Parts: sequence; structure tokens; C-alpha cells
Amino acid sequence: MHKIGIIGGGQLGKMMILDAKRLDDYFVILDPTLHCPAHSIADEHIVADFDDVAAIEELASKVDVVTYEFEHISVKALQQVEAKGCPVYPSSETLLHIQNKYDQKQWLMSHGLPVPDFRKADSYEQLVEDCDYFGYPVILKTCTGGYDGKGNAVIHTREDIREAYESLGAGRLPLMVEEYVPFLKEVSILVCRSTNGDVAVFPVAENVHVNSILDETTVPADITEACREEAMDVARKAVHAFNAYGMLCIELFVTKDQHVLVNELAPRPHNSGHYTIEGCVTSQYENHIRAILGLPLGSTELIRPTVMKNIIGNVNKKAEVHGLEEAYKYPEVKIHIYGKEECRVGRKMGHITVTDKTIEDALFKARYAHSKIKF
Repeated sequence: MHKIGIIGGGQLGKMMILDAKRLDDYFVILDPTLHCPAHSIADEHIVADFDDVAAIEELASKVDVVTYEFEHISVKALQQVEAKGCPVYPSSETLLHIQNKYDQKQWLMSHGLPVPDFRKADSYEQLVEDCDYFGYPVILKTCTGGYDGKGNAVIHTREDIREAYESLGAGRLPLMVEEYVPFLKEVSILVCRSTNGDVAVFPVAENVHVNSILDETTVPADITEACREEAMDVARKAVHAFNAYGMLCIELFVTKDQHVLVNELAPRPHNSGHYTIEGCVTSQYENHIRAILGLPLGSTELIRPTVMKNIIGNVNKKAEVHGLEEAYKYPEVKIHIYGKEECRVGRKMGHITVTDKTIEDALFKARYAHSKIKF
């Protein structure tokens, strides 16, 4: 039996545990919320803030290896854990290069991976200069802390600069400017690397966002074979460039000429990889656990065309699920409810997966099920 520590007890941590319990692994989670999604199935739960270095060290003292389900955690704390002999995957070094988006883009570029053009904005004056350099529209991003569209702003004209600057903290957080990419579509690709050296790449997934939150993922992505091969090549190069172990998700823009540009990376299992639970021979969660334990990786082959649709909160109230009986009308439908106590507008409360003969059939059934579920 392996003892595994997870920093974070959300739905990603929960799904890691669900897959790994087949191997009878023992899990200790660290999360400030007592009844977080992973709480009900974890063996131990340290209730502490994510920046509590002593609590993270306590977690490490109880396990053989530490991983995490989101990247906004203390690199320094991970370094201290590693220094005391407990391995962390992905490592503190990997997180260091990814956590700051400007540093991430520089690292990608230095390793020959394709990225949109970007500049740092160290002051308001520099921001104005950068925007004029790129032309409009242009993207303003916080270098740290952003997710689900938070930390991003589109600047359409010179007159919009001040409002965007103030909406992202008016310089309290480091900022960067990125060229606007008129992409055809957004795709993502998952790659996993085991500490035994195995590397496995999952199929390219096509993603549609609503209000900057992932709404639907369809697999396989509707792109050219050359574009697919390019994405696969980027995935293999990226996992080595960042010396990453475990899952790495690469979000990509597909350009009008069917090439890819790296938007962002996440060193962990990812929302756009939920489809792998039912859609692939081996899920991203199982392969993540295999990877950090140094085990051979499982097949990433797609079983059938697959659709994943997120269930996003649209009210602020105590979470009570209704409509499951109607949502299960089609037998191909699989529903995942995360177990969050409070439903909030824009919060990921669950997801639906459908595998079917065609993407069109799967989409119809996923959307039908989605229309029946209410919180």
C-alpha cells in the first residue's frame, strides 16, 4: 500500500482517490474546507490553509509522495518538503516555471515551443506602450493567480487600458500583455510522464468556453491530422522541457492555418480531461497516480467519440441536486456530482460524460441530461 498526500481536496483530488483506491492506496488530503469533495473518501484530512507551511510539512510526514490538484500553492513549502526527503510530483522546480505565466511563456519560448507574442508590463506607462506595440485588441493578464477567465482582460481600444489595468489590481499583481490570437478553436492535450520514464499522450480534445469557463469538451477534436501531430509533438516536448512528472495539460489555440500556439499549462489533471474517465482505456487520474508512484502507464486510447459537459452553478444556495432520474433517460449518460456544500454562480458543481457512436449523438444526450439537472 502506498501513502499519497494531495494538497487540495476538490473534485480533481476526489477523482484521483476514486481511481487509486483500486490499488488500496492510502490518502491524506490538505484542504481548508472540512466537507470538501474529497473529504468523504480520504483516509485522513488535514484542515489547514494552502499557505500553511507547517501543515504541508505535516502532510508530507505522513506519506510516501506528495502531489497537488491546483498550482496556486507555495513553491517554498514544496522545496522544504523535498529537502526533508519526501518526493513531490510535479516537483517544485516544475511548478516554479509554470506558476508565473510570464515565466512560463519565456520557458516555453526558450525551448522552441510555439507561443503568442508577449511582453511584461511593469508599470501603467509600460502597459500603454505594450498595447500600442501589439495593436488592438490585445490581452492583459495577471502573471499569477488567474483561472477560469479570472485574471484576464481584453483591451479593445486605447481608451480601455485604464479600466482593464484597474480591474486586474492596478499593478498590485505582476501583469503581462499578450497578442490577440484570432484562433479557429481552442484545444487541449494531456500528457503524462511516469518517474520510471514512460510517457503517454492522450487524444486532442476540443473545448468550448462560456463566460471564460469550460462548457463542453469533444473528443476527438475536429482538426487536421497535421495539426493533431503538431499538438502531440508539443505535448511530448513540453513534458520534458518542464521536467514534469504526473499529468500535464497544455491548452492550445488552433490558428487559421491549422497550426498550434500554447496558451497555458497546468501541471496536474485538468477539467478538459474529465472525459478520459469513461472515454479512454485509462483515465488521466489513474495515469497521474501510476506516474507519481513510478508505475508503467496505462493505454490512453479513445474507446469511442466522447463529450464532456460541465455542470456550472447558476444560483447561490445550499447544494441540492434535482433531476437525476430525467437526466439518466439515455443509458450512455454518466453523471458526476462533486459534493460541494454550496452552489455558487460560476462554480463547477459536476460534469456529464457521454460516449457514443458519433460526437453528434453524444452531444445531444449530454445536453439533454444537462437541461434536466438543477441545484
